[in-house]
Amino acid sequence: MTQQVISANRLGDGIVVYLAPDNSWAERISGSVIAPDEATADAMLAQAKQAVQDRLIVDPYLIDVAEVDGEVRPTKYREFIRATGPSVRPDLSKQKYVPETGAQE
Repeated sequence: MTQQVISANRLGDGIVVYLAPDNSWAERISGSVIAPDEATADAMLAQAKQAVQDRLIVDPYLIDVAEVDGEVRPTKYREFIRATGPSVRPDLSKQKYVPETGAQE
C-alpha cells in the first residue's frame, strides 16, 4: 500500500483541507497526517466521515502521497493542483512552486 492522506473540502468556504494529526483540518498538505497502512487509512476515513456528520467538511477521500525531500506531495497531478492552487496563475497559488527545480519558494 502507498502512503495516503485524507483530502476534503471545508463546508464553510470550500477550501481544500487535509486531516491533521490533532484531528483538525489543515489547509496545507504539509500539515496532514499520513496513513502508513490500510488499517490506519480506514480509521482516518471513518473519522473524516464523522466530520461530514458534524458539518465541518464534505467529500472526504484518500489520496496517494509520497515524501520527497522531506515534503509530502500528492502523486496525482489533479491532487497536486488541489494542494498548490491554479496551474495557470502562480501568483494566486497557495505556495509558489518552481517547476524547473521542483522546489517551493
